[in-house]
Amino acid sequence: MKTYCLILDLKEDSQLIEQYKKYHQHVWPEIIDSIKASGISDMRIYNVADRLVMIIEADDDFSFEKKAEMDQNNAKVQEWEKLMDTYQKRLPFVAPDQRWVPMEEIFRL
Repeated sequence: MKTYCLILDLKEDSQLIEQYKKYHQHVWPEIIDSIKASGISDMRIYNVADRLVMIIEADDDFSFEKKAEMDQNNAKVQEWEKLMDTYQKRLPFVAPDQRWVPMEEIFRL
């Protein structure tokens, strides 16, 4: 089992942030299915202000490249991603097409 931590910001608008949270209370079933099909067994998103942190637990053979390829071929995932992009803000140091940024683990107890 692998664990990943990713970070992303939301647009600094309290109404948009609340809408984003509401969407995540009722994630489309096709999105849940695609997440599980990629080898992710658990995913949690935490929020403070306009900052999001995602924790992923995935199978040992999981890869973000494989997930991205699966997502490209899934119209419902593309629809969801386009919708979520209206709320998300890129971190200043990433490529224009990158959203969630993997974090480096620097401590473990």
